[in-house]
Amino acid sequence: MRNVVTRVTAPRSTLVRVNPVTLAELDQIVSSDRSANADDSTLAAIAQEARDALAGRVRTLAAGLEDEMVAFRRDMHAHPEISRYEVRTTAALADRLRAAGLEPRLLDGSGLVCDVGPAGPGRFGLRADLDALPLQETSGVAWASTTPGVTHACGHDVHTTVVLGAGLVLARLQEEGLLTRGVRLFFQPAEEVFPGGALDVLASGELDGVDRVAAVHCEPKLDVGQVGTRIGPITSASDSVSVTVSSTGGHTSRPHLTGDVVYALGQVITQVPAVLGRRLDPRSGVNLTWGAVRAGSSPNAIPSTGTVKGTLRCLDVRAWEQAGRLLRDVVEQVVRPYEVDVTVHHTRGVPPVENDAEVTGDLEAAVREAVDPAAVVLTEQSMGGEDFAWYLTKIPGSMARLGTRTPGGATHDLHRGDLVVDERAIGVGVRMLAQLAAR
Repeated sequence: MRNVVTRVTAPRSTLVRVNPVTLAELDQIVSSDRSANADDSTLAAIAQEARDALAGRVRTLAAGLEDEMVAFRRDMHAHPEISRYEVRTTAALADRLRAAGLEPRLLDGSGLVCDVGPAGPGRFGLRADLDALPLQETSGVAWASTTPGVTHACGHDVHTTVVLGAGLVLARLQEEGLLTRGVRLFFQPAEEVFPGGALDVLASGELDGVDRVAAVHCEPKLDVGQVGTRIGPITSASDSVSVTVSSTGGHTSRPHLTGDVVYALGQVITQVPAVLGRRLDPRSGVNLTWGAVRAGSSPNAIPSTGTVKGTLRCLDVRAWEQAGRLLRDVVEQVVRPYEVDVTVHHTRGVPPVENDAEVTGDLEAAVREAVDPAAVVLTEQSMGGEDFAWYLTKIPGSMARLGTRTPGGATHDLHRGDLVVDERAIGVGVRMLAQLAAR
């Protein structure tokens, strides 16, 4: 058997140093040596010892950062920034990474990337999103948003802090000679707007040299300490749809003399989702839901224009593509009897996030090693959209659901002004991602 494991001494702990191969490569060595009739129990013990030692060091380093990371998250939460304007957040991240001896690279406008560990191809990527939502906060916490009408109601402040903490742990592992694989941290802008800031990262070429990637998303339906995983689609495709109906307008006593914009718009609202539901496989979970409608201002006047806006979501990428092709024809057919003009704006958003089986398996193993053997739970597929999906059109990866609910406490849903997270989730996420990237 190749001599790949040696003992080294580090302050306050005894570590197992794997040099020059990663733990993943050690697994391959174990497999090949088994085929040569090596001692299976000895090989397995060596691999497990290395993983346990790494996990122990990750837990120790993460614990030392807990107070700082909570403070960082609270500062970010108190100073939220909307999509593509995450300037203060980017500067705070860059300052902290530079203080750790790293060299972040700023993206155009906002956001940054930062490498940790050895240079070269085969890096592992960790992705966070920076932007807040245009909502008024009502949580009542001491560190609530100081920016009127803007708050981190989707937990991106938690995502960002988790990846920052994981990066700082990995930097320490690098200093101690325990990080044998390069890692790239992505702090991405504009997740909340279609088609997402992920496309900016891809266009910048920063994904080059990265062969796997992972991310976390807050999950208020899971208790803190739990991590939800799923192989295959974990989110849905999500598009923006706007339909504008127009005519000459007229008096409500004479609807026959004009195109009745309001009535036609009502048919769009009720009939278009129903038709799509009959033209597409129901197992694909196609869902067109309207969120805003505007037409007219007087009860006795038929307006000349009216608009309805909503989102088109789909659990299956093939049905998503088909729905996009059908949408315009269905709208036009529905309004044809009312002699109105119609304009359909369909903005492609994001495809479903489809978790890779191998990366998800590694992520689950990292949770069991560095968090808790019982922490992994199966999560459902969400109808929400996530631009992390664009990364996974290029390389395999996985997104995990990070439990943020206090056990026995209230469930605070995402995209609501009263969202409150249990900040112990930050330490869970840091340990999980650091272990995943280093193992």
